[in-house]
Amino acid sequence: MCRMASARPSSCVDVLDCGGDRLVYRVTLPPEAMPPVTIRDLEQAWDAARTAAISPSGAAHRRFSFCGEDGRTATFDLDDRDARHWAGAVDRLSGLATLGGISLCLRLLALVDLMANSTWAFGFMTPKRDGARLDRALLRAAARANLTKEARFDEASLRRILPERPADRAGARPFTGASA
Repeated sequence: MCRMASARPSSCVDVLDCGGDRLVYRVTLPPEAMPPVTIRDLEQAWDAARTAAISPSGAAHRRFSFCGEDGRTATFDLDDRDARHWAGAVDRLSGLATLGGISLCLRLLALVDLMANSTWAFGFMTPKRDGARLDRALLRAAARANLTKEARFDEASLRRILPERPADRAGARPFTGASA
């Protein structure tokens, strides 16, 4: 049996503690309606996620249930160990009981997915020994781009925001973390 985990729930997010280190987030908006976040928040989430991912401790299993505009529910389970740690880091940083925290978490996970699966995005990354350096333009776009109903970036939206070529790498911030 699950119980409410948040003493002061957001009007858009209910958090249920289902015991056994399992949390369920019921969100009244679909992933594609998530608000933008700041570049700074996304950078901080990345840094926190990297630190959490190298932790030997366990991380809570998390399930996100989003209510779509058509009334259907889309459910996403974070089964991957790294993804669970990343979500936990965002929860400690911003709070997943808030719409902003949920949006930040989804954007962080979508950014990792983009880095791992979209060859065109590789031009906005510089591999480094301790991780990857991301171009500021990619971070700016990831903070603002639309998400899909699958909680991934809408690549057309993302590419509209990005310049044709990556900006000067001298202004890029180093991002390190577990490999995607």
